[in-house]
Amino acid sequence: QVQLVESGGGSVQAGGSLRLSCTVSAHTFSNYCMGWFRQAPGKEREGVATINRVGTTGYADSVKGRFAISKDNAKNTLYLQMNSLKPEDTALYYCAAAPSRRLTACDPYNYWGQGTQVTVSS
Repeated sequence: QVQLVESGGGSVQAGGSLRLSCTVSAHTFSNYCMGWFRQAPGKEREGVATINRVGTTGYADSVKGRFAISKDNAKNTLYLQMNSLKPEDTALYYCAAAPSRRLTACDPYNYWGQGTQVTVSS
């Protein structure tokens, strides 16, 4: 069973930075697409950033140029570097994994962490 644990959340002022980490307990970490999602109170969960098996990344328009997703296969760890944070970024951030049977495609994300809170004050 795949288990994911997020860390690195906290409270920062607008313009600040945070780096989220997600450790993944999976036999073959490199076989999964990985992603970061977030959910603010009263809002639907939205995708923030994704990275596939070969390192191709994708970002929501709202975070392009500010956030960067990366992974370390040797450490089974996913990261989200968040810079120039805005109050609108305040949310519970989730790490997620998706089975990937092909190098360039991801199945639906069906493994989720418990979430880590990010709060950005103005």
